[in-house]
Amino acid sequence: MTIQLWCILGGMILPYIWANSTLPFRAKQFGKPDLAEPRVQGEQLQGAGARAWGAQSNAWEALIVFSAANLMAFMAGVDPSGNWSLAAMIWLGARAMHGVMYVAGITSLRILAFAVGLGMSLWIAAMAL
Repeated sequence: MTIQLWCILGGMILPYIWANSTLPFRAKQFGKPDLAEPRVQGEQLQGAGARAWGAQSNAWEALIVFSAANLMAFMAGVDPSGNWSLAAMIWLGARAMHGVMYVAGITSLRILAFAVGLGMSLWIAAMAL
């Protein structure tokens, strides 16, 4: 199950990457990041900064679904060396691409990456069922 654990770890890191990617946008828009009220400032971002903030929020949401699917597969005894590993790796790649496309403002590819990532989580859950 090593691949799945690495993919979950990667999924845990992605929201922090997108959160840190807001820092230049915060500096440009507000002069400096507000460490006392970062969420309030994050919600006021515009343009690419707002998209980076959205990528962070969506990454947390997707991680919850992916983690639940992996827990289901683990508890059901799904073979970790088969399609489960493949689905986990595809999920991580799709989620990384989702954030990149979100910040870049490429909507069609962002939606595609989102759908692929969600599909992989659902595939893992289906394997468990």
